Amino acid sequence: MRRALRFLAWAAVPAVAVVLLVAVPAPARPPARLTSLLDEVVTGPDYAHASWGVLVTDADGNPVYARNPDLMLAPASVTKLFTCAAALLALGADHVFETIVYRRGLLLNGTLRGDLVLVASGDPMMGGRTDAGGKTVFKDKDHTYAGSGLAEAELTATDPLAALDKLAKQVKESGVNVVEGDVLIDDRLFARTRGSGSGPDAVSPITVNDNVIDITVTPGAKAGDPAAVRTRPETAFFHVDPLVMTADEKAKADIQVVPVGPNHFAVRGRVPAGGQPLVRIHPVDDPTLFARALFVEALRRNGVRAEASVVRPMNASLPPRGDTGSLTKAATYTSPPLKDVTTVALKVSHNLYASTLPCLVAVGNGQTTAEAGLRKGHSLLTELGVDAGAFSFGGGAGGAPSDCVSARATVQLLRGMAGRPEWAAYRAGLPVLGVDGTLADVVGRDSPARGKVLAKTGTLIWFDAANDRFLLRSKALAGTMATRTGATLFFAMFVNNVPVSRETGSGREGRVLGRLCEILHDNGP
Repeated sequence: MRRALRFLAWAAVPAVAVVLLVAVPAPARPPARLTSLLDEVVTGPDYAHASWGVLVTDADGNPVYARNPDLMLAPASVTKLFTCAAALLALGADHVFETIVYRRGLLLNGTLRGDLVLVASGDPMMGGRTDAGGKTVFKDKDHTYAGSGLAEAELTATDPLAALDKLAKQVKESGVNVVEGDVLIDDRLFARTRGSGSGPDAVSPITVNDNVIDITVTPGAKAGDPAAVRTRPETAFFHVDPLVMTADEKAKADIQVVPVGPNHFAVRGRVPAGGQPLVRIHPVDDPTLFARALFVEALRRNGVRAEASVVRPMNASLPPRGDTGSLTKAATYTSPPLKDVTTVALKVSHNLYASTLPCLVAVGNGQTTAEAGLRKGHSLLTELGVDAGAFSFGGGAGGAPSDCVSARATVQLLRGMAGRPEWAAYRAGLPVLGVDGTLADVVGRDSPARGKVLAKTGTLIWFDAANDRFLLRSKALAGTMATRTGATLFFAMFVNNVPVSRETGSGREGRVLGRLCEILHDNGP
């Protein structure tokens, strides 16, 4: 090993000058073979018109491989690394949300001559991902992507109305049997906005079932039979007109969910005989009215006769904002910790949760807009050691036109978080290569890197009508990994503007990034 000599000290004594020299190892150079193997991939013919930004460092920050590490590129959903880090730093991994129901008016012999007011807490999950054992769960192919036609989208085996039912049961136990007035949702915690990713994008302080109606289509017994169409949650707030037929077993599934009026949608198309049930979604445009209807139904389901209409609220007004001191608390629901929200946001790349987090950061800082939350995030990230000049974010999910970041800034983020108490929760939320989340099927089960890479993926793709193909605006991966020798690496890899065919889509580049991880695992320090 080459050694560098560093002068440490010298002292003069009578008739003798003493110079003390100590040998200190110089930083090891990246193995030549590793650089050659990585270069061979990123300079391939598929990337003649694309841009790469890559930085890999060891645990001490010494570079292992770099290509345009300071070039700001579109990170797609790698943006969520920054969003979740800011939320964990601002609020704490164990932060919980308390959703409280108050009663207003006179309660006499079980009859409330007044209103119930549910004060939304900003809880993104609202009990909809908690299983029977109290654990927050997810599916690798999240239901919120079913609106994009993801054939493998799945539903969790959870009850999306669990929190509302718990609140309704407590209202009943508090002595309320009849509500003569209205049922209201106070959604003034932060200003409504729109998310910056695909899927449901109505960002609101109240969220039930990720602000969607799930639609499960199950083929009939044979071609020509009608398919069974089931919705979740079932509610009188929406009217569904289903007509999906079962086609020949070789037919391609084709399902459309078509809005046909306020709170009214049709489901049309065909599914192949013998196929698996398919999931689609209908996004909810007004989360507050949706949640109100579901809560009215939950009250009735749990023995409280709520006389308010499910479809339309009365003319009752909300109490002055923040003024609940004169009201009586009737029920409280406490959420799982914030780290469960960030885990789902990172594992399945949940756009709605990521878009909500800046709003919650703003509330924690005494403000009410997503923009204020992003500005607070800027301060938190720079304090962590991230170069503010090397990132730009217009939202929390990764789909905003202004979202750009360098590979170096991303590695700065990861290394900064690794030195924080929140690292354990942050790291636990990262998808694991070949195991779960958005990295579940990127490499084979026999890959030597399987289970050794924890990283956030990113995909942003647009249709190129001029060439009848797609433009992969961004494919990205950033996280941490262990090499074959047990060394820890931090890395960020972005490739932008790759023309791809309809058949190729974004899957090829996902596998390419997986291959780069395998090369680093096998040949890294």
